[in-house]
Formats: sequence, C-alpha cells, structure tokens
Amino acid sequence: MSSTSADASDGDHIVRPRPRKPLLLSHLSQISNASDSGLLTPEIGHGNGNGNATGMTSGRSTPIPVDAPPSVFSLSSARKQVRAEQRRRIFPTIEFASRVSHFDPNSDYRDFHGFFNLFWIGLAIMAITTMLRNIKDTGSPLRVQIWGLFTVKLWHLAIADFMMVVTTAVCLPLHRIFRAAPVGGALTWHKGGMAIMSIYQVIWLAIWIAVPFELGWAWTAQVFFLLHTLAILMKMHSYVFYNGHLSETEKRLRALDNPSTASRAPAYLYPTLENPMGTIASPKRAGVRADEDSDSAPEDEEVVQLREDLARELTSPIGNITYPANLTWANYLDYLCCPTLCYEIEYPRTAAIDWQNLISKIAATFGCIFLLTIISEEFILPALVDASQRLDPSFRTAESPLTAFEALLVLSETISWLLFPFMLTFLLVFLVIFEYVLGAFAEITHFADRHFYSDWWNSTDWMEFSREWNVPVYSFLRRHVYSASRPHIGKSYATVITFLISAIGHELVMACITKKLRGYGFVCQMLQLPIVVLQRTRWVRGKKTLNNVCFWCSMILGLSLICSLYVLV
Repeated sequence: MSSTSADASDGDHIVRPRPRKPLLLSHLSQISNASDSGLLTPEIGHGNGNGNATGMTSGRSTPIPVDAPPSVFSLSSARKQVRAEQRRRIFPTIEFASRVSHFDPNSDYRDFHGFFNLFWIGLAIMAITTMLRNIKDTGSPLRVQIWGLFTVKLWHLAIADFMMVVTTAVCLPLHRIFRAAPVGGALTWHKGGMAIMSIYQVIWLAIWIAVPFELGWAWTAQVFFLLHTLAILMKMHSYVFYNGHLSETEKRLRALDNPSTASRAPAYLYPTLENPMGTIASPKRAGVRADEDSDSAPEDEEVVQLREDLARELTSPIGNITYPANLTWANYLDYLCCPTLCYEIEYPRTAAIDWQNLISKIAATFGCIFLLTIISEEFILPALVDASQRLDPSFRTAESPLTAFEALLVLSETISWLLFPFMLTFLLVFLVIFEYVLGAFAEITHFADRHFYSDWWNSTDWMEFSREWNVPVYSFLRRHVYSASRPHIGKSYATVITFLISAIGHELVMACITKKLRGYGFVCQMLQLPIVVLQRTRWVRGKKTLNNVCFWCSMILGLSLICSLYVLV
C-alpha cells in the first residue's frame, strides 16, 4: 500500500489517515457548500495498491482495515448503498407502468371529494353574483316572492303537523288489543286487525291530504306537509304490519306447547335484505322432512326446530330485545324519530353524538334551502312567468292569434331555460334530504345505519336508480309492497304494482305544488318500465357509458318537461 501502508509497516500496526495539505478558508467554504448540496459525501472503502480509494469512495476517506470484522464491512456497504440512492442525478429516472387515469371506467380510484367541494364553491359563486346583480337592479340582495311564502300560516303548519303525527299513536293500543285476542278470534291480526288498520290508514291519509287544500296553504308548506305525511304513513304501515306478523308468530309459538293440536307449517320469516322474499324454511327442517319421508326421524325433532325458528323470528337481529318487550311508548317514539321507514324491534346504535357533525349538517340544511330558494327565484320562476304571459291569449290581439307552432316554440324554449336550474335543484334536494336531514336525525337518535343512498349517479337504467337513489323508500316498497304481492301475482305484476304506488305518490306531490291534477308525472314514471326493458336488450345492455348518459339526459329533460307541462298546459 502507499503511505498509509508504509506507516502501518513501521511496527505499530496503527492505521493513520493520509497526510494532506492544509486547506484555505475558501477551499473549506467550497467543500461545505458541496457537502450541503449532496455533491460531496465522504465514503469508507478499501484502498488499492496505488493508494487510491476503490469503489464509490471519494479518494480521501479512511479505509477499512483488511482484518476488520465482517460487521464493519456490512455497515460500510449499507452506507454506500444509501448514499448512492440519495445522490442527485442530472437526468432523474421516471418510472413508467401500465396504469389508467382516475376517470377511466377501469380505474379503482373512488375519492372525488375535491369535486364535491368544488360543487359547493361554484354554488357559492352563483349565489354571490346573483345577490350582487339584485343589489344593482333592485337595491336588495334577494327577491322576496318565495321567501315570503315560508312564513304564511306557519302556526297552522306546525299545529297540523303535530296532530298528524299524534294521530298515528293509536297503532300501539290497537296492536295490544290484537295481540291479546284469543287464537281464532275476530280481533286477531289475520282475522280483523289487518283490515281495521288498513281502513284506518286510508281514512287517515285522505284527511291529512285534504287539510292543506281546505286551509289554503302556500305550495311550500303544502309540499313539506305532504312529504312528511307520506313518510309517517309508511312508518305507521311498517309498524303495524310487522308487529301484526310478530303477534301471529307468538301465538304459533305458544300453541306449540301442545304439539298435538298445533300447526306445523313452516315458520314465515319477514322480509329482510338477506331474505328479500320473506318466505323460507329452515334448512334443518327441510332435512327433517326428508327424514320423515323415510320414517326415520322422530316427530319431536320437527317441533323443536319449528320452535327455534319461531323464537328466532320474535328476537331482534341484534339479540337484545324479544317481542313483545318492544311494545312501549318509548320504542314507538324512538322509531318515529329514526331515519328509516322499515320497523325493526332494535337498530344498531352509535356510542355518542358527534356534535360537530350534527351542527354541520344542520347548517348545511339551511344552506341548501337558501340556495334552492335563490335558484327558484332567479332562474325557474322568471322563466315560467314569462312563458305563461307569452301563452296567455289575453296578451294577443285578434290579428295575431297564438298558433300551435308558436306555443310549441315557447314550450321548447322554456324547457331549455329550465334544464340547468332543475339539475341543480335536483342535486340540492338530494343532498338536503338524504345527506343532511336524515344524517342529522341519525346523529340525534344514535342511528348507526346511515346507508340512505348508493352511487345512483352511476345508474344505467331506471330500475337501478330506483334501488340506489332513495334507499329508505326502496326498502319499504320492496318489503311491504313487492315482497307482499309477488307470491300472489308473480314477479312482473308485483314490479308494476310497486311502480304504480310510487307514481301515485309523485303525482300527489306535483298536484300539491301546481294545484292541478294532470297525470304528467304519473305517465312519465310509468314509462320508465318500457325504457328499462329497452335498455336491457342485447343491443344496449352492457354499454354502461351510453346508458348512464341516457339516464342523465332523461332525468334532466324529464324534470324540466314535467314542470313546464304542469305550469303552462
């Protein structure tokens, strides 16, 4: 070796660094800057026979002795690799791989929260610019035509809404009467209770639909009251019919205390998400029946299994409450406040209220109502008023009567002006109901299941949209309409009946808004069925992008078309 080797050969066996010239201050400054920028990094390596450092060393590092332990060499090698990875390159390496963009249909990326924030920023910009324009034109930031409707007969609305909810409380005492009735009596659920409650619901609905018309409410109060009435009706129906089923199940379970005279028909399990049709027999009972056919199964085994099925049906899914322990006023009041339309004995609950989340949802609810009012005042109402005046015969002279072509042109122009406002209105109504109002009630009641909607915006047909846009109503219709009617009339007719009931509800809402019963909304919703059949043909089925575009176009165009027809025709 060179000087270092020579020093080591003097007999002291001490490895010393190579002597260097003293560095000037300017040299020290250059080395310091280079070291800070990563261009100069001292290395430790083996010296070669010429005294120069080998490998990745700088040539000035202290070499490792030949007889050093292996661990020293491992540490030196690791340091070299780390410094080599961190060394700056003039042309950095770019990694290329087979990847898709975030918006690609095959992408697994699902986080578009930034676009949600952008949506709200855009609405805020719209509201601010609208108010500034109103200040310029009228001196006031807001128009007051719709704002004034919110306070018209407000106490009438509050009292009527309270009484509407209170009148559903007869369900609990009536159900206790049905449960206490003897087996085979006239007041059991199957004999007389179902008919009594069905008649009561029809009369109850007719009365509360007529109240707003009789009191002459504004359309804003009438729409709110009607929507709340329909929601409470579905809650009442689910409560009485599910508890009625449980009362009959309890009677069957008590009857099995004397198996010789009790019915051994399979237990009826009420429809759930896992059992949407509601009629299944236990797999064990099916095996018992097969054994009975071979005369090898004991008779008592079927009774034991039937008891287990009936007892399981009387117990909540979570397992903490068993019928009839749920027949209390506290349970009924809690159910009325929970954001669901399908009654269960017990629901999953959260541990505590997230107050920050609750306050944000309440604030967002009023924010959505504020934006909805601005859109209606500034974009929807002016277009409809202008079209009504242009179609009014009193504004025409005898020399220039309104022709059919001009009327069609006005209607088409009005629909086009309403396309974007109604799209925003639709999105805001969705947010205020399913994200904020239901979310706030879920937070207040500790209701843990917040699956109020799915990704309906990716729907490819109206059937998929009906399942994912309004999960509470869909669950109710599937449980209490579709599953109840399908065993008697078949799948196709049950689907038609379900759409028919939904279309009637939508038509009632439009009749309350416009004070007209035209049937446009009813017809348009029933037309969804043949459209679904068309979209599921082999020529269209599978084209997700095309079907989703068609869904959105028909949704936006349908809202503007229906509103224009109700107001102008």
